[in-house]
Amino acid sequence: MMDARAAIRAAEIIADNRLTQDRLEFLPAEIRPQDLDDAYTIQERLNEILVERGLGQPIGYKIGCTTPVMQEYMNIHEPSFGEVFAPTVHRNTATLRHADYSEPGVEAEIAALLGADLPAAQAPYDRDSVAAAVEACMASVELVDARYFDYRELDTPTMVADDFFNAACILADPVTDWRSLDLADVQGRMDVNGVEFGSGAGSLIMGHPLEALAWLANRLAERGRELKSGEFVTLGSVVPTKWVSQGDLIEVEMEGLGGVTVKFE
Repeated sequence: MMDARAAIRAAEIIADNRLTQDRLEFLPAEIRPQDLDDAYTIQERLNEILVERGLGQPIGYKIGCTTPVMQEYMNIHEPSFGEVFAPTVHRNTATLRHADYSEPGVEAEIAALLGADLPAAQAPYDRDSVAAAVEACMASVELVDARYFDYRELDTPTMVADDFFNAACILADPVTDWRSLDLADVQGRMDVNGVEFGSGAGSLIMGHPLEALAWLANRLAERGRELKSGEFVTLGSVVPTKWVSQGDLIEVEMEGLGGVTVKFE
């Protein structure tokens, strides 16, 4: 287990880089996370620091690398999660300044909104048990930001410690009758400047999107944490990350779950 002082120091460095839009290099070896447990220890300290420094409150989670297309793209073969802060969440449409980010990218996702807690004491969860807590599902775009000199070279635990690239989310209107859909069959599509960039089915997300939600509930429970009513979770991208340029218009549609639009000025 990582020393608490080392975790705090690593979190302070990541927070400084994130808030000043500097690009993060390798952390000093003595405070660099060696595995994902170290990474989440740093992430917890980081998010406390970000709250203290005025970034707002975490109100949801993102899960990355839940689909074969993203695992292959990132060469990371297990899911990882990060928290999402309230001021970075947009509804339906967003116009964002490209210059506000280091290297922004977008991903097409299904998100779940919780209407009940998933207590750590009731873990382990499976797809069916987490489904009972889902109030709504919706299309979403996760905005990721490669806040690093070279994310292809940076170690995975350090990226996970930094909320695994998360920078913002754009959520469609919640669909409360989502149970009338088979989430595994939902087809998602991303268009960039009016041209299709990619598409994929919900089944790409660990076989079924709610498998990702169960994974997160169980992973949090291992750390004595739990998902709460009112929080949302973006469950993973059905297309590869699209790194965007100034002027790009991104449109994402999830069959039966609405769509979102993002413009980069």
